[in-house]
Amino acid sequence: MKKPKPLPELKASEAKAEHARLGREIAEHDRRYYQDDAPVVSDAEYDRLRRRYEELERAFPDLATPDSLTRKVGAKPSDKFKKVRHKVPMLSLGNVFAEEEVGEFVARVTRFLGLAKPPDFIAEPKIDGLSCSLRYERGALVQAATRGDGYEGEDVTANIRTIGEVPQKLKGGGIPDVMEVRGEVYMTHADFAALNERQRAAGKPILANPRNGAAGALRQLDPKITAERPLHFFAYSWGEVSALPAKTQSGMLDFFRRCGLPTNKLTKVCHSIEEMLAQYRAIEAQRSSLGYDIDGVVYKVDRIDLQERLGFVSRSARWAVAHKFPAERATTVLRGIEIQVGRTGALTPVARLDPVTVGGVVVSNATLHNEDEIARKDIRIGDTVRIQRAGDVIPQVLEVLQDKRPRGAKPYEFPHVCPVCGSAALRETDEKGNEDVVRRCTGGLICEAQAVERLKHFCSRNALDIEGLGDKQIEMFFAEGLVRTAADIFTLAKRDAKSPQKLAEREGYGDTSVRNLFASIEARRHPPLNRFIYALGIRHIGETNARRLARHFGTFEALRKTAIKAATDFEARAELDAINGLGPTAIKAVVEFFAEPHNEQALDALLAEVTPQPMEAVETTSPVAGKTIVFTGSLERMTRDEIKAQAERLGAKVAGSVSGKTDLVVAGPGAGTKLNKARDLGIEVIDEDAWLKRIGAG
Repeated sequence: MKKPKPLPELKASEAKAEHARLGREIAEHDRRYYQDDAPVVSDAEYDRLRRRYEELERAFPDLATPDSLTRKVGAKPSDKFKKVRHKVPMLSLGNVFAEEEVGEFVARVTRFLGLAKPPDFIAEPKIDGLSCSLRYERGALVQAATRGDGYEGEDVTANIRTIGEVPQKLKGGGIPDVMEVRGEVYMTHADFAALNERQRAAGKPILANPRNGAAGALRQLDPKITAERPLHFFAYSWGEVSALPAKTQSGMLDFFRRCGLPTNKLTKVCHSIEEMLAQYRAIEAQRSSLGYDIDGVVYKVDRIDLQERLGFVSRSARWAVAHKFPAERATTVLRGIEIQVGRTGALTPVARLDPVTVGGVVVSNATLHNEDEIARKDIRIGDTVRIQRAGDVIPQVLEVLQDKRPRGAKPYEFPHVCPVCGSAALRETDEKGNEDVVRRCTGGLICEAQAVERLKHFCSRNALDIEGLGDKQIEMFFAEGLVRTAADIFTLAKRDAKSPQKLAEREGYGDTSVRNLFASIEARRHPPLNRFIYALGIRHIGETNARRLARHFGTFEALRKTAIKAATDFEARAELDAINGLGPTAIKAVVEFFAEPHNEQALDALLAEVTPQPMEAVETTSPVAGKTIVFTGSLERMTRDEIKAQAERLGAKVAGSVSGKTDLVVAGPGAGTKLNKARDLGIEVIDEDAWLKRIGAG
């Protein structure tokens, strides 16, 4: 093979000809590799061609056109992203902010595992970017997806292929047939500054921070635009893996590096709390000089078998936590207080501020929490206040600078009527007579603010996720009477077809946008049951409780029937009480929601248009999958939390009390009334050893 001419000796015309020839050759190899799965050159030879191609562009920048292979990707722009269901959920991290909380986290992990001393942890920078999962099959990148709601993300494969640091094929041996690599896509400070300069020169909006820049770049519909916005990637975890190549978190990171994946060099294995905190301080000291944004340090149990024993709680891992850096602060003037009414009628005060930059973000609003907080801090309009912002947390007013208070500033009087509908705004009391800190509008269904906010929630990303129905569209449709209830969303296309004034004729719309909107709505007529329950906006029923209800009842009809009966029927109420993790406040909210006649009518109308789908079956063939199990008494080989988490991983439902729907009771020494009730009902009772034997762990 003829040796290429050294770059300094090349003429521009020669470089152009070689660049074009290499481009054709590499494109053909890409086609054979990604489409035909039949490469004709070795990885080393392919890498050599790519390296020469990129060297030519660096030496002759005019060759780096938008059509260059360094920017070209394997898919044409799409009108919208496809959805990707994560095989293993991409859940979030819990946060701690003080050193004492780190100690509590370590103690909690140690106690859960029943260990005599804490396990080893790794400490790594928490990158402030966009989480992404890369799926490799037989070492080749086949799909990339954003985290989304943790269970379903967006397909951004074409855009990820533009990131030079992400290998299209993993290097080395021992690579699992299937390996989902998870990490963070981010933008450096230098690239962000250059991007904003280009935005400014083109008369386009300036981006708030590098995280927004990275997220916006990765979610471009046209991959060519992504290619023009330099992105980077750090690998730090994994999802589905056919065979783990290491036994520790640190070992997995070493494996990633050998495969050609970028990992963060500041990651360190720590053998004590003192080492964890020392690494936190060391990373914090370097924060300003890293060249990219971090907002804390993540601690993870190093041994993977211990991670698996610890499992997950709600939407976060028990074996990991983020130790956030202190919030960034600034001083500004509070010009007004606006009361916002939420979907549950809560009146929330929001401070309107003179714009000020906090942590690279321009802030003009801040939460004031509630009327007690305003009174406690004696916040008045015209005050100079100190605000803080930590990560993505909504900015909050910390304190008033009393020495700068303007003469004549009066104490703020919190309204006792709803600013939207004029109904009384009251503070509820619980059964013990304790007053709620939140004042709520009593207008209910007549309050337009609540109706609009409920619709926004219904369409939001973690609920039904209806693309094209954002906050502004819902507010407009509601004001014009096009959408007043959730059911109206699904009859919009039919009504528009009969209307003399078509939606496509309205300002801001056209045939394509309306067609896409109607398609998005149509695609949500069969939502997963847990999303549908969450979308209803039942007070105290968040995503976790919605999943608990969906898992327990299986169908919406079963939930609705039991909840209606629970208002007067002891057995039905007992069934709700037995759902592990569902507290009395949430149960009361569910019963009240289904007992409200107006809600019953609205549900009937909605269910005439929408058919919720049962929860996906747990992917397991374990002998306890689908069974309802109660653990009682003391346990000797595992902690109570650990054995419950183990049962749920195997597809079982863990209940807190024994009822006629209980399939199995696992009883240890000291079991009392639950054991007696199980025997009275003829329910199978086994001990801890028999449980472990049954699930194949004995």
